Amino acid sequence: MVIKSPLVKFLLFLLIPILFLYGIIVAKDFLYPLAFAALFAYLLYPVVNFLEKNSFPRVLAILTALLLAIVVVFGVFSLFYTQVSNMLDDFDTLKNTANNNIEQLQYNLQNYLGLKNNRIEDFLKDHINDFFETGGGGIGIIFSATTGTVIRIVILPIYIFLFLYYRTKFAYFILKITREENKKTAIKILRDISSVAARYMGGVTLVVFILCVLNSVGLIIIGIKYAIILGIISAFFNYIPYFGTLIGGSVPFLFVLLTTQTPIENAIQVGILFIIIQFTENNILTPNIVGGNVKINPFFIIIGLVFGSTVWGIPGMLVIIPFLAILRIILNSIPTLQPYAFLLGPGGTRKHAWSLKKIRAKLRFSKKRESSNN
Repeated sequence: MVIKSPLVKFLLFLLIPILFLYGIIVAKDFLYPLAFAALFAYLLYPVVNFLEKNSFPRVLAILTALLLAIVVVFGVFSLFYTQVSNMLDDFDTLKNTANNNIEQLQYNLQNYLGLKNNRIEDFLKDHINDFFETGGGGIGIIFSATTGTVIRIVILPIYIFLFLYYRTKFAYFILKITREENKKTAIKILRDISSVAARYMGGVTLVVFILCVLNSVGLIIIGIKYAIILGIISAFFNYIPYFGTLIGGSVPFLFVLLTTQTPIENAIQVGILFIIIQFTENNILTPNIVGGNVKINPFFIIIGLVFGSTVWGIPGMLVIIPFLAILRIILNSIPTLQPYAFLLGPGGTRKHAWSLKKIRAKLRFSKKRESSNN
């Protein structure tokens, strides 16, 4: 049956993406572990490929790479768990300090700004007490949510193993369903996706590892308690582009603002530390380690992050950028879809972009103009 009505065609055009969005939202607990497994498989692929080229059987190569990854994750988790255990022992002290700091904040607002509103103090205290209670409050919710996440993450190594083991089979399947005249394009797409995904995941993971060290050392130098756990938490948010450093830095900032004896002084020190770290990450680490592998313009990165958080929450924000990069590779390899790849990419605004070279040229031009007028 051929549909001729323009209205029906338009409604079907709208219905397909709506059903797609509904499906990925409903099936998020099933889909996001698969998405993470695919990205981590790309992360481990260079190691597996290296071992296979050195006469390792595929199964042994994959198991070796997985074992190395599990050892690293277990080491980080053990360090994290030790710090969390120490923090749990001090919860009563931290809660009392937080309540005292909130009272001091309300006192300062009243004395210096003339703001007298006990609702703010009551609101903050209620939320602080809920957070520090280990029963049905914030911590209980966090740990129950974490438990549910851990149960889903346990299956990740199995998914990763199967993705790596059957990677050739998946590639052959794609080639088998591709027309003969398009096979070269399909092979190029598969190679580009493998290269970009592996470089991006490897680069971002290395940046996060370096930031774990920098954050923790910086907080230790300042004298912040639980510096290691705060440094690790803040670093892991850097898997989220643009907003990662801001979100990660807010964790230790709010912690010292609420739970230290000199909150203002410590908060200023932590703020300065993370400004320095953000400058280092944005201008030194990410450009030299991650580079321009993603090639997505900031507008669509921000839209992607908002979309990912709306659909899958934090897991969506973590996986959306590499999948946007993969989508751009596919679009760019198909001539009829290349305009959409151009829209996603960073090109087209070079003449409007600011750079150090342009600023210097502008300054030289201004000086010549002033000298000619004189």
